[in-house]
Amino acid sequence: MVNRDDHGYLLDHADWTPAIAEQLATEQSICLGPAHWELIESIQAFYAAFEHSPSNRPLAKWIRTRHGADKASTLYLLNLFPTSPPKQLALIAGLPRPEHCL
Repeated sequence: MVNRDDHGYLLDHADWTPAIAEQLATEQSICLGPAHWELIESIQAFYAAFEHSPSNRPLAKWIRTRHGADKASTLYLLNLFPTSPPKQLALIAGLPRPEHCL
């Protein structure tokens, strides 16, 4: 496994691979499916555009504009990432922890 911080996030997001994502997801008790991968790719695009991981509201707005309101709903996101969608999604996508998430 690659170097991670005290919260489990990769220290260098360039180390991320799909295999690492699978391992990180397993540690979170998440089995990645197509819906997860769609959001992983989306949050990685957000990070590429803005150079930070989104908190809840920016994440929902980004997903809504890219994938529609249904996939940006709290229930949809919690079904996929039950502990904290922004934090779990960023962790699995190999991105830094969102700054404004508790």
